[in-house]
Amino acid sequence: MTDSNYTSALSLSASIEAGDLPIIELMKTTLDRIDEVNGAVSAIVSIGDCDTLMSEAQKAQSSPRKGWLHGIPIAIKDLANAEGFVTTMGSPLFAGEVAQKDDIVVERLKAAGAIVIGKTNTPEFGLGSHTFNPVFGATKNPYDQTRSAGGSSGGAAAALASGMISVADGSDMMGSLRNPAAWNNVYGMRPTFGLVPSEPKGDTFLHHLATNGPMARTPKDLAALLDTMSGHDPRQPMGFDQDATLPSLKEPVSSARIGWLGDWGGALQYEEGIETMAQTALAQMGDLGWDVSEVPAPFSAAAIWDSWITLRSFAVGAGMAGLYDDPAKRRKLKPAVIYEIERGIVMSALDVHKASVTRSGWFLRASELFGAYDVLVLPSAQVWPFDVNLVNPTTINGQQMDTYHRWMEVVIAPGLLGLPVVNVPIGFGGPNDMPMGLQLIGKRGSDAKLLRMAQTWHEATLWPEKRPPAF
Repeated sequence: MTDSNYTSALSLSASIEAGDLPIIELMKTTLDRIDEVNGAVSAIVSIGDCDTLMSEAQKAQSSPRKGWLHGIPIAIKDLANAEGFVTTMGSPLFAGEVAQKDDIVVERLKAAGAIVIGKTNTPEFGLGSHTFNPVFGATKNPYDQTRSAGGSSGGAAAALASGMISVADGSDMMGSLRNPAAWNNVYGMRPTFGLVPSEPKGDTFLHHLATNGPMARTPKDLAALLDTMSGHDPRQPMGFDQDATLPSLKEPVSSARIGWLGDWGGALQYEEGIETMAQTALAQMGDLGWDVSEVPAPFSAAAIWDSWITLRSFAVGAGMAGLYDDPAKRRKLKPAVIYEIERGIVMSALDVHKASVTRSGWFLRASELFGAYDVLVLPSAQVWPFDVNLVNPTTINGQQMDTYHRWMEVVIAPGLLGLPVVNVPIGFGGPNDMPMGLQLIGKRGSDAKLLRMAQTWHEATLWPEKRPPAF
């Protein structure tokens, strides 16, 4: 291992710009690191040809600097297209299909100078917070390779935690940038919906649950990548622009009003130790001068859940009904995919309207909360990283989970509203001494404030510097 394996992306960028770090050397170090550790965790898939990547590094070395990512290797989540690389989406239906062009987020990363070296693993079609699929198998947690790395951006998080890449893209519908970041002791951000565009295809008005976003080992890298990924796409109706977030991280956050939502009035189950760890982190936040208060359940958890699963199945069913309609393709879909499609295709317009009315009511209530609090806080997961061979947890504290994703209910309240959320690492615990994190939830457009808080927290704790012992 060399220092650059765990050097921040911004530091690598500065060294490249100063001429202290040849891009060819960084590429070789990166590929050597992948060769050394990726077999143990299966985080990066569809890796490019070594000679071709070294040639790209040589070309970047002799080319004018494009941006802050110039010459920095990156692997793209396998739900997005990167030209020349296979996009499987974790499904055997698409294994071997090479992307003919870049998705908009990949275009932006490349425009800033990044060199794509491969893809990061994801569950089939990104469904489920556990990264496994029949194409590439399961991604394992670098802190304990018998445990899950989370998902659906599990490959990205594990690659960061094991020092294979310095920053990563991801996407988040139901905690997919937050849960794996928590379980891999890194930072993951779900931005305000519309800040980072998706692809301008299909319906661009109704299906507002998922968003692209960044993941990194430091909040400054997180902010820099967010600034690169963000910005309105004029082909889509719901996007917006905002000022760059990275410059705001220079000033620490000395005061903030924190609202702790806890178990949401008993509605959320947590495995033993998670709430205690969260309370310890909240006490540390109090030491930073942040005012922490407990918030009673602000809205019906059952109503939020019903709204969420209706709108989620509506979105998945609408987007994937064509695969389901073909019996041969249907046989290759995992049960979670079929569950979502079958729920979605039988919904009435009034079912969707009712769910949207609930969503609107929750947004109104949340806007009132943000009059009293700067940030709301919840754990980033309800369970510790579980056995990598399991499909998903079926119980928490003896309480049966009634769907494949109920064990991740803790992430849906902000996701339903498109609010910005940053996972911050809070330490290690549970029966296997594994990482855990907290969600810092802000009002729409407060992305920079959340990143400032995350940076203040990072400087006080430096949790990502506790690296996986095997790596």
